Amino acid sequence: MARLTTIRYGRAAVLLITGAYFLIPLTCAIAFSIGAGVPGQRIGIDAYTGIFSAGGFGDSLVLTLKLAAATIALVLGLLVPALVTVRLAAPRLRTLVEIVCLLPLVVPAVALVAGVSAVLRWGSDHFVGTPVFQALVALQNPRFPLVLVLAYTLMALPLAYRTLDTGLAAIDLRLLVEAALACRAPWHRTLFQVVLPNLRGALLNTAFLTLALVLGEYSVAAILGYQPFAVWILAISGSQAQMSVAVSVLGLLVTWVLLLLIAAAGRARHPKETP
Repeated sequence: MARLTTIRYGRAAVLLITGAYFLIPLTCAIAFSIGAGVPGQRIGIDAYTGIFSAGGFGDSLVLTLKLAAATIALVLGLLVPALVTVRLAAPRLRTLVEIVCLLPLVVPAVALVAGVSAVLRWGSDHFVGTPVFQALVALQNPRFPLVLVLAYTLMALPLAYRTLDTGLAAIDLRLLVEAALACRAPWHRTLFQVVLPNLRGALLNTAFLTLALVLGEYSVAAILGYQPFAVWILAISGSQAQMSVAVSVLGLLVTWVLLLLIAAAGRARHPKETP
């Protein structure tokens, strides 16, 4: 009995410390954003009401959401067919695919963007007047920089690989595919109507992690000279510090809401068994 009481108090202490670790900084950020404790300033929500009218807010947010959508599509388009193929037809390549996907973990973002910048400069100097030069210019289009999509895809590979690999390990992929093929279903229908519905939770989690990465990534975009949402927040922090904190708080709350929605949507609904 005493042991159970100790375990119960230990869990409560861990939850209390964890909650304080997250809630105290968040509370301080909210207090600063509304002017609490700021000398000579009254408490108000002007920092929140002025967000949507702030210069550059809409453009940076739209650009970030476009980049996130393209990155999610590219990550899923690359990894899902590759992992399914490896598990079904080439299991010996699984270690190689894992190493390639986890390699970005050991490459800092600054080193990655330094390499990207060097390649872009080298290509611009050596391929002037060729289709390669035009392709490099298109990659760096400020209205929709595809180079950021490629960089974000590389950075998202480790998280996406682990999530999708766990989802594939939770289902009997070979049995599902063989059953679909036995019913004379073509490969594209097997993938989209048999495999993907069983990976709904893994796909949603991958999309959420990729979205969170793109929303919060700063180094690559700033060094390459673009201004998505994270760069815009830092840009206004010098002149409108309270607004930048308010935007960060709202972004954190929206991320939590999205996480809860994805967790709810990822729960598979099984029909009740009849006795």
